[in-house]
Amino acid sequence: MENEKISKKFMKLFSQRGMGQVITVSIGLVVLIIVFGILNPNFFSNRNISNLLRQIAPTILTGVGQSYVLITGNIDLSIGSVVGMSCMVSATLMTKGMNPWLAVAVSYLSAILIGYLNGQLISKAKLPAFIATLGTMTIARGIAQIVNNNYNTDSIGAKAEGFRDFFYYGKTFGLYNTIWIALVIWLIFNFILSKTRTGRHIYAVGSNIHAANLSGVNISSTITKTYLVSSICAATVGLIITATSGMGTMDAGNSYELYAVAASVIGGVSTLGGQGILLGTIVGASIWGVLQNGLQFAGAPVAIRNIVIGIIVIISVLLDIVVRANKNRAKTKTK
Repeated sequence: MENEKISKKFMKLFSQRGMGQVITVSIGLVVLIIVFGILNPNFFSNRNISNLLRQIAPTILTGVGQSYVLITGNIDLSIGSVVGMSCMVSATLMTKGMNPWLAVAVSYLSAILIGYLNGQLISKAKLPAFIATLGTMTIARGIAQIVNNNYNTDSIGAKAEGFRDFFYYGKTFGLYNTIWIALVIWLIFNFILSKTRTGRHIYAVGSNIHAANLSGVNISSTITKTYLVSSICAATVGLIITATSGMGTMDAGNSYELYAVAASVIGGVSTLGGQGILLGTIVGASIWGVLQNGLQFAGAPVAIRNIVIGIIVIISVLLDIVVRANKNRAKTKTK
């Protein structure tokens, strides 16, 4: 009887959206860690593990935002540019003498405006997500370039020391604050996605937008919320980059939208919408980080690391398409 209860609990867990792939890639993550640890024992050093976790944190954040959007069946190409915009806006304002925390608020506000614009263009103006976010990607990058007259900023100075400690250099309970920021944001948005009506609506829109509309789901509001989440996560990463370097750089966030997609799809979030959980995003981001870190320890050039990540992303998407196609065929046969 007890074994039957355990079996039912396991089956319930396994049946969650995307949990099967999460378990599979988690096994792959463990294998990668063991392999790189064997190749170079320094991989398991406290210093490397601590730095690795801090490196993974921004990918988790952008991955969370991209996952929200992907689950609705859309995509956000503006993430990297919003990262850069947040970095430049915050740093520029600080170098002009603004209080660092007020500069943080302005950075979040500017990112939220981009997220809102994305949501409205896609849900109200009916623009394809690829085109809408390609446009806002260019706008956000342009803002990043223009705020300081097409120059990287000077140092944000000693007055921003508290800001830098909070977002990057400081530690709490032995872990860098960057890791705690990523964890807290993940917990908040994971709760919203898995436990609230908003989360159910996000999955409904991604599964069948027409059925969701007939069921009374506010499509425009739901899609806009996902882009707001994406922009908030991207803005946070931009602030982390500002804190890391102590200045604003116009090319900050380049390719981060690709890292976000990688973290999401490797972790089981479907590019076709309606499937995936944020636990998988953590695993996907960890695989990306471990591969980058481990291949670096192994002496592999950057080009090889990028090629490996690209291949894994393609395979993950192909597997998702094949699995979804097989499920649809099975449903058709049973009808």
